[in-house]
Amino acid sequence: MILGIGTDLANIDRIQGTLDRFGRRFVDRVFTETEQRKADNRADTAGTYAKRWAAKEACSKALGTGLRMGISWKDMAVSNLPTGQPVMKVTGWAAERLREMTPEGHESIIHVTLTDDHPWAQAFVVIEARPLP
Repeated sequence: MILGIGTDLANIDRIQGTLDRFGRRFVDRVFTETEQRKADNRADTAGTYAKRWAAKEACSKALGTGLRMGISWKDMAVSNLPTGQPVMKVTGWAAERLREMTPEGHESIIHVTLTDDHPWAQAFVVIEARPLP
């Protein structure tokens, strides 16, 4: 069953402007070390950060809260499987919210997809509950 769906569209040029203006202060406040390593090793650093920004916004919407109620930016983190597929992990308040919305006898799975076409970066997040075996 679907527990939540979220989407977000981020402007890569706006993220680049924020990076130019605030630099590491912005990056350290919003992105985990894993996300920072990924973005800093890419030719399109701003695009990589923009996709992850959109994923965090989309995840917060799928959780039914938006970025309020105690969710921290770093409570939601995008990493990649060896195949390149993005995966979303939640910790802290976001993980607590996910546990609350997951029905008893089910496990929750967060699906995320990212795309970009300059100047836009987009993310979709679907939170699924599957019955435990």
